[in-house]
Amino acid sequence: MKLFACKLALVWLGLIIILSLSCAEKGRDAAETPDKKTTQKETEPNIVAKIGDYTIIKEELEKRLMMELRPNPYEPRSENETPDAKTVLMKMIAEKAMVIEARKQNFQEDETIQAVLKQYKEKKLVNLLLTNYLQGKINITDSEIDEKMKADPELDRARAQAMLTRDKSGELVNQYYNELYKKFHVQKKVDNFYKTAQIHQRLLLNPKEPRKAVFIRINQVKNELTTEEKNIVLATYDGGKIILKDWFDALCELSPPSRPRDLHTPQGVERLLERALRMPIFVAEANLYGCDKDENLIKQATDYEDGMLLNKTRSEKVKDIKGPIPDEQILDYFNKNKDEFGIQNTLKIDQIWCQDIKTAQKAKAELDNGKDFEEVRKSFSLQEKSFPFNTSFSSEGLFFKDLWKGEPNEVVGPIKGFYRDGIKWRIVKILEKTPATLKEYSVDMKNRIEMKILDEQRNSTLEKYRKELLEKYSYEIYDDKIRDIDPLDIP
Repeated sequence: MKLFACKLALVWLGLIIILSLSCAEKGRDAAETPDKKTTQKETEPNIVAKIGDYTIIKEELEKRLMMELRPNPYEPRSENETPDAKTVLMKMIAEKAMVIEARKQNFQEDETIQAVLKQYKEKKLVNLLLTNYLQGKINITDSEIDEKMKADPELDRARAQAMLTRDKSGELVNQYYNELYKKFHVQKKVDNFYKTAQIHQRLLLNPKEPRKAVFIRINQVKNELTTEEKNIVLATYDGGKIILKDWFDALCELSPPSRPRDLHTPQGVERLLERALRMPIFVAEANLYGCDKDENLIKQATDYEDGMLLNKTRSEKVKDIKGPIPDEQILDYFNKNKDEFGIQNTLKIDQIWCQDIKTAQKAKAELDNGKDFEEVRKSFSLQEKSFPFNTSFSSEGLFFKDLWKGEPNEVVGPIKGFYRDGIKWRIVKILEKTPATLKEYSVDMKNRIEMKILDEQRNSTLEKYRKELLEKYSYEIYDDKIRDIDPLDIP
């Protein structure tokens, strides 16, 4: 039991994000200045657009524009098509309108959305609670690190310290939970454990609907348990209870291979109940501590819900667009778009990523003076190692046309490219250059062509819907604040 609890503690710790303010302090701030959020919105100098109660700030637009610049297999574009700040901003405004419309249609009342949102909020609450609880309680000494490294010579100092921190945090969280367990007067309803085991076996071995999987599915919990069964109480605590539905939810959170094998016994039921209890007990403490008043958490939950509403709206709008598509339509589409289904222009390249344009210029100068490519890489590259690879417009996007101008054995640059989450300068060595070739139609292309047609239909439907909503809802754009937005303008 102790080992099981320890493992669970480590899972919780994986969710912790260190924050600068305690949840109690944030809760007091929120209570003292209830109109602060509105005031900030009204005076925020970086606001670039408004629609309804939503605002879009410059940083959000810049981040989204960077994402839109990257190639997207689901929204392909031509090599000459480059999104600009205004186009991307209009799309963001339209998405806010889609969320506004979804709320008007009460999409937020959807059972699945509510369940996922509840789980999201609870995890955030517990993260905040444990972060505050652990602050200042974990002190790792040099002697402890030395001892850890001595026991495992493969560890470096940073990893040894991280492992010690994790272990001490786990011990503290377990102690904290044990205190809360007593504080909230947890009482298990042991008499219901045997019945729970029987219901588990029924769902596992005798599902109402045939299934290929050999484990209990979420939809079984939803559809095959009676209301009376779902509400069987397995444990109570001050201010709440754990019912059979909660127990099965905890089970379904586990990947099938890791699910306990003894849930046909009361003892197995109790062990899983211990897992199901941890979240609500921590949440109860978090609410007492004021974490549910944390402004940042509330905003994160609202944004998360908005994201689910946007996805649900998209799904609803395109749910009827599906195959099969007639063979003659597939063939006609192929004949009109042969270049999309052939082998596109490809390059085999090697590259040196540089910190800035000046570094890239120095690297290029040394290469021009005859210095070896690998030697220059060691002196200037952001990456210790790099290997030649094949690339195309599908990977490079708007930067591919400049690469394609190069010839085999030529070193081009400085040239920009996508590097991690941003854009950096690089020096590129062209190794091979393979021009595009067309293909003749074959049956094995059918599925790919059909998916392409359906994707275009879905994108067209969503684009039409976005335009309708932009006509329905009024919005404001502050053009003077987006004129200088250019993610390609890097130093």
